Amino acid sequence: MINIAIFVSGGGTNCENLIRYFKGSDSVNCALVVSNKADAYALVRAEKLGVPTAVAPKVELNDEQVMMPLLKKYGIDFIVLAGFLPLVPDFLINAFPRRIINIHPALLPKYGGKGMWGHHVHEAVKAAGETETGMTVHYVTPVCDSGEIIAQYKTQLSPNDSVDDIAEKEHLLEMEYYPKVVEQVLKDTF
Repeated sequence: MINIAIFVSGGGTNCENLIRYFKGSDSVNCALVVSNKADAYALVRAEKLGVPTAVAPKVELNDEQVMMPLLKKYGIDFIVLAGFLPLVPDFLINAFPRRIINIHPALLPKYGGKGMWGHHVHEAVKAAGETETGMTVHYVTPVCDSGEIIAQYKTQLSPNDSVDDIAEKEHLLEMEYYPKVVEQVLKDTF
């Protein structure tokens, strides 16, 4: 059984989608949900689905003596970021080489990097007049949004699409494809 930890910061729709996707799997277990925010609704979603949760504010997230024992306690083999905003500390990247992946709400390398998350990305896509957007799944490295791209999925945009329309179109891609990409990466890794 591969134990995954899902790292979140917000509402947790992708987190819940991943938990439901792997529920009953004979090879993948969503063993832990970690948030840097105590009030992240993702924690409520995880608890309702019977997945243990932990809160790791910035100080704890960046403390190897806190995070490594926590992940060891749950036998974590792989980390999936699902709307997790802080940079992942180097010690975690070193402890989980090519075993931490992230989802980004744009077609990297466009619209990535510091400050480019959530609505900020969709606003930038709209302002640039893009005719398409999409989602990118990539490996996590010490440089924000610069890891090797694993998969990208695109959706067409209309000049009439609002920022909210763009966000909704991109989110539909996340819900459909992110669990499948995670599953494939796990198969390829283990």
